[in-house]
Amino acid sequence: MGRFAQGNETSATTAEAGTASSARRMLVIDDDPFTLKLMRRILARQGFFEVTACASGQAALETIDGWDDGADKLILCDLNMPEMDGVEFVRRLAERKFTGALILISGEDDRVLQTATKLVRAHNLGILGYLRKPIASDRLRAMIEGWNPAADLASRRVKQSYAASQVHEAIARGEFVNVYQPKVEIATGKVVGVETLVRWQHPVDGLVFPDRFVSVAEENGLIDDLTRVVLSAAFAQARRWKGRGLALRVAVNVSMDNLTSLDFPDFAAKAASEAGIEPRDAVLEVTEGRLMKDPLSPLDVLTRLRLKGFGLSIDDFGTGYSSLAQLRDLPFDELKVDRSFVHGAHSNDSVRAIFEASRSLARQLGLKMVAEGVEDRADWDFLCQTGCDMAQGYHVAKPMAAADIAGWIAGWEAASR
Repeated sequence: MGRFAQGNETSATTAEAGTASSARRMLVIDDDPFTLKLMRRILARQGFFEVTACASGQAALETIDGWDDGADKLILCDLNMPEMDGVEFVRRLAERKFTGALILISGEDDRVLQTATKLVRAHNLGILGYLRKPIASDRLRAMIEGWNPAADLASRRVKQSYAASQVHEAIARGEFVNVYQPKVEIATGKVVGVETLVRWQHPVDGLVFPDRFVSVAEENGLIDDLTRVVLSAAFAQARRWKGRGLALRVAVNVSMDNLTSLDFPDFAAKAASEAGIEPRDAVLEVTEGRLMKDPLSPLDVLTRLRLKGFGLSIDDFGTGYSSLAQLRDLPFDELKVDRSFVHGAHSNDSVRAIFEASRSLARQLGLKMVAEGVEDRADWDFLCQTGCDMAQGYHVAKPMAAADIAGWIAGWEAASR
């Protein structure tokens, strides 16, 4: 194992190192001495001369325990190591609440590396990506150049959650507002609808996103009240758009918890009637984030909603508890593929296979298919080749206020000509 087998080696800092690199600690972990030497050489070419090399995960942990918090930290870690492999090392880092970032290195196939990458993120650790052996120096350089330690750490901070009483009071005070994300027909580029997304206009914290209050509402019996507020406002807005000549089918997210209320179909029908729209102008996107305890009530409610004319979409298909059994048993007429099976599908064989399987299911079951998470032109071009019906995502448009929809549509249609 050569000189690296004994634990650590830190090369001397030289005058050639720039100020940016000297503010960062670099640690390379690999049980192969040649790889350690190669990695240090590649990093030196990029101006990083203070690099610690460790031949084992245990030695690396001892080094990390001796670091102070003054510098940004980057670890390049091999997955396949004796005694302590990379997966266990990542777990130990999470236990230490490591605030730096990682780059995974391995000779394993992409699926193993992709799974390991997701594991790192699940531990709420920062990761720049992974590298296959032999190491491509240009890709490593791109990862390091794109690393923004402050932004990375900020994105991983635990977000403040709110008490049930605060959410309850916010509903009563009318502090929840809707924004809308356009959905377009892929074959024609026509804007055919919008998805309603709720935000909390907090009097102190500003605009609060759903990940900080929806689960609180679900866990404390408030989700039905919240959904009814969102749905009523969305239907009223659809009527206003209709009066301006914009025929937009409005989609509203409903939780499986909403579907345990047997009066929900009557409420939805009444809300549509009072707003002056037809049930067929609305789609209810069913997100099952938690296991359905009682399948009877949702079956009752969803069937009655379809009988009243509402569209029903199974949202985030392929994640959570959504399953083939739901497509078999529940009266959906639309399948919405989760962004994790859309973005990057053009270049990822596994993601593309799941997307194509979902598309095949939708076609055979006679369902419209919506792809969410269309983030860039490559995603859009991929969808254009697949026969998918509709798309939404940042490449099309970000969520926006209702007042901005008409102007955005005019610009979109002008650009599409």
